[in-house]
Amino acid sequence: MAQERFDIAIVGGGIVGLASALALVREGANKVVVLEAEGAIARHQTGHNSGVLHSGLYYHPDSYKAKNCVKGRSDLVAFCEEHEIAHEICGKLVIATDPQEIPRLDELERRGRANGLLGMERLGPDGIRDHEPHATGIDALWVPETGIVDFVAVARAYSRLVTEGGGEIRVDHRVSAMKREASGLNLETSGGDLFTSRLINCGGLQCDRVARMAGVDPGVRIVPFRGEYFELAAERRSLVRNLIYPVPDPRFPFLGVHLTRGIGGEVEAGPNAVLALRREGYERLSFSLRDTLDTLLFPGFWRMAGRFWKIGLEEMRRSGSRRLFAASLQRFVPEIRAEDLTGGGAGVRAQAVDPTGKLLDDFHIVEDDRSIHVLNAPSPAATSSLSIGQEIAGRAKRSFGI
Repeated sequence: MAQERFDIAIVGGGIVGLASALALVREGANKVVVLEAEGAIARHQTGHNSGVLHSGLYYHPDSYKAKNCVKGRSDLVAFCEEHEIAHEICGKLVIATDPQEIPRLDELERRGRANGLLGMERLGPDGIRDHEPHATGIDALWVPETGIVDFVAVARAYSRLVTEGGGEIRVDHRVSAMKREASGLNLETSGGDLFTSRLINCGGLQCDRVARMAGVDPGVRIVPFRGEYFELAAERRSLVRNLIYPVPDPRFPFLGVHLTRGIGGEVEAGPNAVLALRREGYERLSFSLRDTLDTLLFPGFWRMAGRFWKIGLEEMRRSGSRRLFAASLQRFVPEIRAEDLTGGGAGVRAQAVDPTGKLLDDFHIVEDDRSIHVLNAPSPAATSSLSIGQEIAGRAKRSFGI
């Protein structure tokens, strides 16, 4: 049987890969296929996040994150309205509980205004209680353009539109090897071999490995961090109206433990961030020898650990203690008790780390003459997905001539 041939193969059926496919078919690209390793789309980072539609508050105004988040949020809200996907622009509070946090809150406000956010307000203790009656703090920033959404429903809508536009979605197609030829790449997958003229790598937790298969040095290693969540017991959900965040530590690319109302009314608490010993390690005891060695044998990991070991120990302690987890939340919602927290889920962040130990904060894309590799797409990638997809399609148009 003749080998199947495609013009563009996209590795990864998460929200970024699907948005890239959607942008490509809308640009008129022919024979586009999305290859997803699992038996369904959106099984990993897309399906394990907190469902927050980010406003663009945190990001340096010159960064890819800022540019893509602000545009992507606007585009995604319009998309959800058009396709009747459940979402809500409910706003959030970023609360300072210590005077040392106020200069950092000032910087967040400055960035938000530079990024074009509207309606932000600084609030004292009384203003905090007007928005969140059970919350407390010495200062806060109200960010009305933040929202919540079902990102899996968004990914399914992208998938449907890709196939309606002539593209294909292939699940159970884990890529295991590639061979470069003059006119493209031969891909070995668990669902059969195929040939593609050009490749787009949106492999998330496996993106650095996919790049190496394609003969591209990614320049980074994915170090997986598991983010663990609790839920507030149903009878205690009234403690949180919408979204409550701490002022983040600028030394670390995570936002800290926060409270998030979901689109179904549930309230999640978390995540903390601990090193995962498996790239798809959603359970506490998940382990992969290959993934663990990949991390431990990478010099950049040890340089990173040397900088952040104190923070890492704090995260590990909180991971093993519901009492400490509750204490982190009590800083801004004092009424929360350890017994209010019930078991929640977990996600794994595909954090890119360079050889110097730097945790990449911004989106990071590498390309050559026949491939484009998305090598760091943490939050707010889901919010920014339509904008990132358009960016990828634009690069493909310039590099591949589609």
